[in-house]
Amino acid sequence: MGLVLLSEVRKKVVYKCRKQITNVRKKANLINMPGLDKVKIYSYNELRDATNNFNSSNKIGQGGFGSVYKGKLKNGSVVAIKVLSAESKQGVRQFLNELSVIAKVTHENLVRLDGCCVEGDRMILIFSYLPMNSLAQTLLCGSQCDIEFNWEVRLKICIGVARGLAFLHEKAKPVIIHRDIKASNVLLDNDLTPKISDFGLAKLFPANLTHISTRVAGTLGYLAPEYAIHGHLTKKADIYSFGVLLLEIVSGRCNDPEKYPYEDFSLLERAWMLYEQGELTNLVDPSLNNEFDPKEASQFIKVGLLCTQEKPKPRPAMSTVVEMLTGQMDADGVITKPGVITDIMDLRIRAPSSMKLSTSHVFSQF
Repeated sequence: MGLVLLSEVRKKVVYKCRKQITNVRKKANLINMPGLDKVKIYSYNELRDATNNFNSSNKIGQGGFGSVYKGKLKNGSVVAIKVLSAESKQGVRQFLNELSVIAKVTHENLVRLDGCCVEGDRMILIFSYLPMNSLAQTLLCGSQCDIEFNWEVRLKICIGVARGLAFLHEKAKPVIIHRDIKASNVLLDNDLTPKISDFGLAKLFPANLTHISTRVAGTLGYLAPEYAIHGHLTKKADIYSFGVLLLEIVSGRCNDPEKYPYEDFSLLERAWMLYEQGELTNLVDPSLNNEFDPKEASQFIKVGLLCTQEKPKPRPAMSTVVEMLTGQMDADGVITKPGVITDIMDLRIRAPSSMKLSTSHVFSQF
């Protein structure tokens, strides 16, 4: 009799839990959205407890759409919790769109979505926590770093990011354009495998469209000229940003003009000058103490220059970039001068008055 009663109690508890989850999904419009049926739903209270009431000591990043906290769930797992800000102007529908995109995309070089919370006006994403932080916080932070970024590690990171971006551009359906590829959006796991993060700025392309004229959103130093000036967004804009990132990884120097106000040349301008002089390896990070393969270095820098050419058409597709970086194809084609946006004033002068600019210098883990 006791066992029967216990069994009935269990059934009622399980039924009640399932009903509560179903109600949460209904309220959040999650049930009928493709890709979200397997997304774990967290309550706001769970996430509040995990972050000690979103204590500032647990804050690990600030992105374009909100803050990111490190949290420890009741089961002991550590996660990154991205709280969408009220100022982001991203409504529930946009948030759910972002969710449905991320949930369906799985790749070794993309950050994995672990769950979400949608309660009232609270919209939160839960990701796997990556303890080695971002390239911006490590390789390009401008101070001493505990991680040894030797030449092999840098190659691994460049190739991994290229593969992740190629997946977004050529395998994801619909095609995903990131719009904000940069060092702070490349996170590292314990094995220093790179993971592309922050799909908050992602644009999805229907198959019949070749470009979207849009409000510019991205980070100065990584913006392709045609996107920054005219709002003309294609996969080629991501490829330009990747080219900048590649040159940053090889050189150990970021392309942010604000960090080098007294230098005569930006990173891209210096790379081009060395290319014309036939001295590409002089761009390589001096901290490597010449412990790198000169042929590989020249190949990688040429790929960076191919990706950052001023006109978008000659920039290679990301799958081609992967082949070049892995030695399956040479980067010996004609390379034209890179497109360079030197500062925000340059952008304002060159952009049509009707363009709305939303460039960002914001530091972000997600």
